[in-house]
Amino acid sequence: MTGIDPLPLSGRQPRAVRSALAVLEEVVAAGPGVTAKEISAALKLPQATTYRMLNLLVAEEYLVRLPDLRGFALGRRAARLAVPTAAPPPTAARAVVEHLRGLVRWGVHLASFTTGQVVLVDPDPDHPPSDGVLLARYPHASAVGKLLLAEQPDWRALARDLRPLTEHTVTDAPELDRQLAAVARASLARQCGELRPDRGCLAVPVRGPGSGDLVAGLALCGPAHRVAEPNEDLVELLREHAERLAPLLA
Repeated sequence: MTGIDPLPLSGRQPRAVRSALAVLEEVVAAGPGVTAKEISAALKLPQATTYRMLNLLVAEEYLVRLPDLRGFALGRRAARLAVPTAAPPPTAARAVVEHLRGLVRWGVHLASFTTGQVVLVDPDPDHPPSDGVLLARYPHASAVGKLLLAEQPDWRALARDLRPLTEHTVTDAPELDRQLAAVARASLARQCGELRPDRGCLAVPVRGPGSGDLVAGLALCGPAHRVAEPNEDLVELLREHAERLAPLLA
């Protein structure tokens, strides 16, 4: 992959950028196997320009040549252009989450990790959660995010920006290392005022019954000072419902 050119765009470069994006869009529209000639005809681009754009996009891994060398398909980096989405939980899983909501006065949220980041798939409508973009972008500041980071061989690959969202957000890497190790040992994550000064969360993992893979996180959210308490009964309720969710979400 080439580095980003720090120089200003020349007069011809914007046209080249538009051509490359048009070629990429045409591959998406036409589907795998579309040929250079078909792309050139559809976009009314000179064949030389089309081949140049295709070679560039292949080199940058936005496209790949198919094994027979006759056509093109989307490459690895093209997937990063779309916001990852997680499938909504099945009705039976929603019922488990709703049952827990009926037992507690706190907010109950279900987060999916199937996309490699935190995605709320069943937020509590009576206790609106924090912005989903914040949860996905700054996993170090949320309890469900800490569950995900504690599972990684190197959490720094997912939490590149340890931004302080409040005065309580843990931004020291060695301290976060220690915290995530404790999360992994206890299978319990806790944050007190790190995402919002007045709120905190407890979260436990939901794992696939056979594989043990982390697939989701179940969280209870309430006042930060209440989250800081031991809360053994609430944690036990969380664990019981996470176990019930496991076969439904695996």
